[in-house]
Amino acid sequence: MGLPALEFSDCCLDSPHFRETLKSHEAELDKTNKFIKELIKDGKSLITALKNLSSAKRKFADSLNEFKFQCIGDAETDDEMCIARSLQEFATVLRNLEDERIRMIENASEVLITPLEKFRKEQIGAAKEAKKKYDKETEKYCGILEKHLNLSSKKKESQLQEADSQVDLVRQHFYEVSLEYVFKVQEVQERKMFEFVEPLLAFLQGLFTFYHHGYELAKDFGDFKTQLTISIQNTRNRFEGTRSEVESLMKKMKENPLEHKTISPYTMEGYLYVQEKRHFGTSWVKHYCTYQRDSKQITMVPFDQKSGGKGGEDESVTLKSCTRRKTDSIEKRFCFDVEAVDRPGVITMQALSEEDRRLWMEAMDGREPVYNSNKDSQSEGTAQLDSIGFSIIRKCIHAVETRGINEQGLYRIVGVNSRVQKLLSVLMDPKTASETETDICAEWEIKTITSALKTYLRMLPGPLMMYQFQRSFIKAAKLENQESRVSEIHSLVHRLPEKNRQMLQLLMNHLANVANNHKQNLMTVANLGVVFGPTLLRPQEETVAAIMDIKFQNIVIEILIENHEKIFNTVPDMPLTNAQLHLSRKKSSDSKPPSCSERPLTLFHTVQSTEKQEQRNSIINSSLESVSSNPNSILNSSSSLQPNMNSSDPDLNVVKPTRPNSLTPFRKAKALYACKAEHDSELSFTAGTVFDNVHPSQEPGWLEGTLNGKTGLIPENYVEFL
Repeated sequence: MGLPALEFSDCCLDSPHFRETLKSHEAELDKTNKFIKELIKDGKSLITALKNLSSAKRKFADSLNEFKFQCIGDAETDDEMCIARSLQEFATVLRNLEDERIRMIENASEVLITPLEKFRKEQIGAAKEAKKKYDKETEKYCGILEKHLNLSSKKKESQLQEADSQVDLVRQHFYEVSLEYVFKVQEVQERKMFEFVEPLLAFLQGLFTFYHHGYELAKDFGDFKTQLTISIQNTRNRFEGTRSEVESLMKKMKENPLEHKTISPYTMEGYLYVQEKRHFGTSWVKHYCTYQRDSKQITMVPFDQKSGGKGGEDESVTLKSCTRRKTDSIEKRFCFDVEAVDRPGVITMQALSEEDRRLWMEAMDGREPVYNSNKDSQSEGTAQLDSIGFSIIRKCIHAVETRGINEQGLYRIVGVNSRVQKLLSVLMDPKTASETETDICAEWEIKTITSALKTYLRMLPGPLMMYQFQRSFIKAAKLENQESRVSEIHSLVHRLPEKNRQMLQLLMNHLANVANNHKQNLMTVANLGVVFGPTLLRPQEETVAAIMDIKFQNIVIEILIENHEKIFNTVPDMPLTNAQLHLSRKKSSDSKPPSCSERPLTLFHTVQSTEKQEQRNSIINSSLESVSSNPNSILNSSSSLQPNMNSSDPDLNVVKPTRPNSLTPFRKAKALYACKAEHDSELSFTAGTVFDNVHPSQEPGWLEGTLNGKTGLIPENYVEFL
């Protein structure tokens, strides 16, 4: 129930009811005054808290902005770059939000605290002053009235009239003060309805503006948030694959460390204790030593593994001889003596074990160094890129695309190993492999078929995209923009042997079909990259660094799938530069004869009868003759590069090579581009130059020809045969 109204007419009567009503209004003003006072105090505390919160959030944003992600490897994927940039994006959003909060805080003091203090001081304070004046006049009026009523009637008439006049004046003044006080009390009661609530509304409006700004920031951040979510999921998927690979490598290293040593530029390296003579006797100092057989250079680096610091300067000497120390000639075990050409005396070294000493002795005696030759984890000599291999892959693809293209987790869910091996044995049986039907019996599950396809690709003597191009593909995936990546990978694909490129095209066309149905099978391009990257681009050397590059292998496969029509059906825009070709040639000439795993993939299945072998040899020779008679038709016709799908004999599916064979007679060739020689063995020429006696060279990617009587090397991709 509200307060009763104060009537001006009651001011004259000044009745007890009037006084009670006035007291209720005064009590309400006191209550309002205390409430506003507390509200101002709480408002100031809130503003202080908001300032502290803003300061803390700004500090948090600064910490986010200063932190920089360091990824493993020499380059980052697009997803990793997005994640690395996310902290700076978070910091920007938080700072922007806090800028708006500061504006709200500065405005809050003006729109909330100042108006409330003003109302309390000017309105409620004025009412209190009016009350003091009213109480004072009440006391004065009552005193004079009592004194006047106590006058004796025996006083003179003039004195009585003067007293009456004085009382009337005081009564009139009291009445005016009472009216003013009542007016002020009612005015304050009415004013508080808007002057007290309006600042609160303004403060809330500032809060709403702040929150709306946050909402707008959230909308603007939405696109990046979506991109970041996808990048995080892709990175998590890659991590799961990478982690299993690293864990597998770790277990292999635990079981047999020597079988998985890193291929090193040094013939031998490791820790040795070197005997050093001191003034108080001799001491054994731990060194990290390397030995290079070609230069006979031994480098010794004093290093303490416990402190992680070097214990002195590096020392290099040239080996003269190395002799094993007999056990009875020294108290220490596993010792051997080294004599240097450029240092007097004998250097006595202690190996870490008898086996370690044997390795050091073998290396320094000039015997063949012990390297860890890369051993492919899959069996060799059973899977080849021959007609049987193409038939197997086509049958698997046909079965998947006709019966299981929409199965969830296609290629990610693996089949039972025993079933996979059984299916492969059936498909690879020469008796059944030559059959023309492309259907695999319906008894085989799709997951068994997809696992068989992946297993066959892993059983090849080397990866489909070849060890020698593995680093080039990885570098292409690390280029800054997508266009450069696609262009470089396009060029590299056309450097693959014809069989490899045909098989890769067959596979990528199929994977593109799988990705087109990702809404049903959940296998996006990124998921397919995770599955096939390690299979098609596995490294020659199994190291942690190589495993960290798996994410870039996946990116290469993604690019091949997304751009398969351009990459496989068009010729690259520009050939490789002369410097790139020379680098490839230099690496080839500097290396030892390639091991089995380094050689180009075998063209034909190795297990076959003598009759069939002779038949294939005759087919190869006839193919080479057709190349020599019309090489341009091979180079210019993409259709001729496809296997004959309609041939009744799959053994006849021999692809003509794209470059002249060693049996091809010398031909004339015309330069398509200008080239400046970087070495004496190369020829310099301009576009349109005609060469004589052009024939294949021993260097991959190069031809040999004659220009103005000088014979030299010509980049293969720079010429066309006439």
